[in-house]
Amino acid sequence: MGHLLPKTPYLEWLHPGVMMLRAWGALRAQAGHSALGWQALSFDGGVFRLKGTGELVRALLVLRLCSWPPLITHGLALQAWAQRLLGVRLSGAVLRASVYGQFVAGETAQEVRGCVQQLQGLGLRPLLAVPTEEEPDSAGKTGEAWYEGNLRAMLQCVDLSRDLLEPPGLAGNVLMQLKVTALTSPRLCKELTSWIRRPGASLELSPERLAEAMDSGQELQLSCLNDEQNRHLQASLSRLHRVAQHARLRQVQLLVDAEYTFLNPALCLLVDSLATRWNGPGEGGPWVWNTYQAYLKDTHERLRQAAEAADRAGLTFGVKLVRGAYMDKEKEVARLQGTEDPTQPDYLATCQNYNRCLELMLTYVAQRGPKCQLMVASHNEESVHQATKRMRELGIPLDGPVCFGQLLGMCDHVSLALGQAGYAVYKSIPYGSLEEVIPYLIRRAQENRSVLHGARRERELLSQELRRRLLRKI
Repeated sequence: MGHLLPKTPYLEWLHPGVMMLRAWGALRAQAGHSALGWQALSFDGGVFRLKGTGELVRALLVLRLCSWPPLITHGLALQAWAQRLLGVRLSGAVLRASVYGQFVAGETAQEVRGCVQQLQGLGLRPLLAVPTEEEPDSAGKTGEAWYEGNLRAMLQCVDLSRDLLEPPGLAGNVLMQLKVTALTSPRLCKELTSWIRRPGASLELSPERLAEAMDSGQELQLSCLNDEQNRHLQASLSRLHRVAQHARLRQVQLLVDAEYTFLNPALCLLVDSLATRWNGPGEGGPWVWNTYQAYLKDTHERLRQAAEAADRAGLTFGVKLVRGAYMDKEKEVARLQGTEDPTQPDYLATCQNYNRCLELMLTYVAQRGPKCQLMVASHNEESVHQATKRMRELGIPLDGPVCFGQLLGMCDHVSLALGQAGYAVYKSIPYGSLEEVIPYLIRRAQENRSVLHGARRERELLSQELRRRLLRKI
């Protein structure tokens, strides 16, 4: 990756967590939770008193901007307009001082390391993400060279994730995110999905056969694909295998990102193939986790079946549980194709499904111990409360096979409360150049509109703390 412009003291002052480092001891002293008993954590925003005023102002400004629909809908066009009006350097400086500084760790390894050290000082852990960006029907990025470039970036991310947390054992499990369609064509996934969904799908597409091909490097010739597609599948399996192999060697667990429903059967096939090879009883792990989205109607049943199948096969099982993105896109695709809408009817139904899936997974964790691991990836305070309470009731240790996840730059009042109480908490951290990351952030914002709108409470807590400081000076 390239290098950012030299950071000024002002930008250092604005970086998330800088002003809170000195307050970590005070946070721990205020913890209301011990390993001997559970009580509800307080998400009242008191932690914001420990942030610098500049950090509070930036967070409030950025979160308010991100809740403005036109900015999210036309983000890329507005970025291009700003570059023409202000110039590349000035518009870039504005972005670095605002959106980029709020949600991104940096570009260079040194900058990422600085962000991670700040998080560690606050009891939080990194979940690095390579910001690859491609729409399922995009023709802009094609060819094996693009996927091979992404492979190199993923391998570097494995190394960075591990090296940031040396020596081993001091920071618990090391996790990173993996996007399958960064290594294989969405078009191939759509083709595979169409075959998987046919009655009596061919055994050629079994995870066991693909896992064997990954491990042996033997040439695959699937009858449902043409020669070019078979070659691309072979190359894709090789890339996925190399990432998993390297991650296993470096003791880094891979959390596979969820994507569009119309790709999910193929993605699940590929992830199951990786899990068959790398989540076996002799490997430890789980080294490969899948993501389950509660906004889909069939998630609870798919999750139950996957957990039971892993148990029967003697595999370890890792799950990142999210409410999910892509809802607007999914509804639009279903409408255009005249098919049944795969999503829950509303947010309440999604929350109810999330809670059911959470209860299912916590029960499996309690029964299987470290062979079954879960990330509660949620900004929802009620879900976090439910998870911590059930962990206590089921005897699941705080820093054990269950962890929590939120986005960098968001939901700090929840993340810090969990971290200072002793839970394992990860922040999803994209990193890279401005040119790489801003389109990625805009796309994620478009997919996660509900999360950004749901940050209303966080904005209110930030506003309260700023008003308190202003009144104190009057």
